[in-house]
Amino acid sequence: MKIFKIILFSALAVAGFFFSLANGSVEISAVEVFTNFFAESALDETRRQILENIRLPRTIAAMLVGINLALSGAILQAVMKNPLADPHIIGISSGAGLFGIFVLLIYDDAGTLMTPAAFIGAMLAAILIYILAWKDGIKPIRIILAGVAVSAFLGAGISALLIFHSEKVHGALMWMVGGFSARSWTHVQLLYPYTIVGTILTILSARHLNILQLGDEVAKGLGLRVHLTRTFLTALAALLAASAVCVAGLLGFVGLIIPHTARLLIGSDYRFLLPATAFLGAAVIIFSDTFARIIFAPIELPVGILMAALGAPFFLYLLRREI
Repeated sequence: MKIFKIILFSALAVAGFFFSLANGSVEISAVEVFTNFFAESALDETRRQILENIRLPRTIAAMLVGINLALSGAILQAVMKNPLADPHIIGISSGAGLFGIFVLLIYDDAGTLMTPAAFIGAMLAAILIYILAWKDGIKPIRIILAGVAVSAFLGAGISALLIFHSEKVHGALMWMVGGFSARSWTHVQLLYPYTIVGTILTILSARHLNILQLGDEVAKGLGLRVHLTRTFLTALAALLAASAVCVAGLLGFVGLIIPHTARLLIGSDYRFLLPATAFLGAAVIIFSDTFARIIFAPIELPVGILMAALGAPFFLYLLRREI
């Protein structure tokens, strides 16, 4: 049954992929999309360019960002033993964003430097959260409170940089909210290596994530080096979140909603939960981005607004249940 649900999620992601390619200000039917890639294309040159150089890279970028943020959230919830953990809520995305923008301001064409810089920012934010939340151990509610404070502080830093250097940062508002407007093949090339490596390492870590759920003492008894494992997994989550932030901006609540939804449908066994989370994350972000750009066409709504509208009530529900 779990395998069937994972296959269903993957089919949903594929359906979302073709739905995104077929919908927009210029109508292209699903049949025309399919024939363009797998048979002789019937599209004229203008529509073919729209499909291959505007919609296709944007859709692939949305898919990769959805996978990265969903897996990052699933890892953080396991490592921090906190169902409210999310790279955006606890400030990891803000740390990545602050360092990424700083590098972008120094180098006009930051290119591949942005993701390593964003990773350093994300890791520093995670370490700071751990330090602030530590008091005779870690409690879930303290992580959230420390994370919200760190996120607010780093968010102020991002706002200051954008205000003082607004002439160098294009699309600042869209980036702060989170979206995929004007994403191109360059962004896909920047993102996909981190998605592939991060996804493989995450799937291979499923056993360790399952052991961590048993508690530190039991995990140590089973031979797991708890602190080293937790540090590695936090770094992995930070890398996934940082690469997503570099492309999509501060897109929130993905790492909160998707792992919880997958857990409700699949269960807590990370061998099944992680692939389900990846496919569901890709599907949700692709569909959300498509609806966000067509619902008020020709005005494009940043997908971050749609995710916040869905995620904020979900977060409050979980917060009330946990407290």
